[in-house]
Amino acid sequence: MSVSGHRDDDASVSVSGHRNDGPRAGGSLVLVGTPIGNLGDLSPRAVAALASADLVCCEDTRRTGRLLEHAGVNGARLRRVDEHTESKTCGEVCELLGAGATVAMVTDAGMPALTDPGGRLVAAAAAAGHTVTVVPGPSAGLAALAVSGLATTRFCFEGFLPRKGRARTERLELIAGERRTTVLYESPRRLRACLADLAEACGPLRRAVVARELTKLHEEVVRGSLAELCEWSGKPVKGEVVIVIEGAAGAGPEATDDQLRAAVEALVSGGLSRRDAAASAAASHGVSRRRAYNLAVDDQGPVPE
Repeated sequence: MSVSGHRDDDASVSVSGHRNDGPRAGGSLVLVGTPIGNLGDLSPRAVAALASADLVCCEDTRRTGRLLEHAGVNGARLRRVDEHTESKTCGEVCELLGAGATVAMVTDAGMPALTDPGGRLVAAAAAAGHTVTVVPGPSAGLAALAVSGLATTRFCFEGFLPRKGRARTERLELIAGERRTTVLYESPRRLRACLADLAEACGPLRRAVVARELTKLHEEVVRGSLAELCEWSGKPVKGEVVIVIEGAAGAGPEATDDQLRAAVEALVSGGLSRRDAAASAAASHGVSRRRAYNLAVDDQGPVPE
């Protein structure tokens, strides 16, 4: 395991980068990426977009106010838009867009609409025919994937896992069988439990990476097997956490039912119980445990959870 507010000079181009050759029929909603830790990552284009917006929607007006102060943007009109208020704000924002206003959307850190508020505003604005543009910025998920050392050609983003119950179990099973690299977020308080669940679902030897406090002073990237990461996570962890998980073994076609049955029978012959044999076969063939369990008992029904 290893630890490792100004407009563009070209007046014919709007802040969003789209041509502005004449009067607009309506305004535009601009998604603006903000730093995930290091304020130096706020781009000049992001500053220009925020400075020129008629309204800045944000999760926390105090936090965004400090960011704007740092960027030298004064007098911005702020509106709180979080998970509790976003739905009822859509109508107001669309009215402003219809009147020709430019509305910027930011979150506390990273890209709006990616596990953060913004998705409903985008959907409402797009449905009403308004322009929606983006000023790209930092993303914890992409940053963690880039430094992980795992495959980056194909990956999937899972966001946060369900806290408990069948929904969590089913999502873990999907990750276990996923052949692409998986990126997910987790609270530092729940990191150890999450890694333990991943190790049980994917097998303790599956490679993974935990990245925390990316771009900040105490940035840390820890690489190892899920078993090793479980052991490492015994110490208290603080800050934003991203987990990157290696895809299921093998790049060829998914194992057939007959291949899985044969693998289970071989393991049972070696002394394992059918439950343990199914779990081992699932991990080694990159399929969900539920599928292997069901095949292991054939017509007797699934093994009880």
